Amino acid sequence: MRSDKRDELVRKALDIFYRDGFHATGLDRLSDETGISKTTMFRHFRSKDDLILATMQRRDDGVRAWLHHRMDAAGPPRARLMALYDALGEWVAEPGFRSCLFLRAAAEYPDPAHPIHRLATEHKRRLARQVEAVAAEAGAADPGGLSRALLLLKDGAAVAAYLGHAEDPVADARAGAEAILAATLPVARQGGLPSARTGAPP
Repeated sequence: MRSDKRDELVRKALDIFYRDGFHATGLDRLSDETGISKTTMFRHFRSKDDLILATMQRRDDGVRAWLHHRMDAAGPPRARLMALYDALGEWVAEPGFRSCLFLRAAAEYPDPAHPIHRLATEHKRRLARQVEAVAAEAGAADPGGLSRALLLLKDGAAVAAYLGHAEDPVADARAGAEAILAATLPVARQGGLPSARTGAPP
């Protein structure tokens, strides 16, 4: 399979897995919807799990790059932390929003030793380190703790938005984050708030 054909398969499979789930999506459906035969799939992926891992890696790279760009564009460190919730609002408003792919992957593959579960948890760790670096720049006494708190609000809001359990979970998460930052960041380092919109996650 040419590399461009492999990339096409990974991109299309990611959309299907995100929409329908991993276990519910069989190879026959993947072949029908992507237009790529199962024989061709197996030239590059030894198993469905290998294909899932490739789609998750693509999503990991895309989401973290997108958030890095959104946060970088916001300006001061505090504004960059709050940009998480601007980005979250754009994401949950996207047609076809199905909450977090990585939370769903961890739930469908609950064994902590399974490669799919491990990749899902590693995505969360990488994102936490990314936010922790900004929290440290903002002057947080405990950057790791602040990062975890902000991302718990983000993940909780994403799940609540998908389940429809709150009228505006993104606004609730933003308010919670504002309160946490007001309580934990030095006043002189807090900076302003982001406002620009630059698109939804890849």
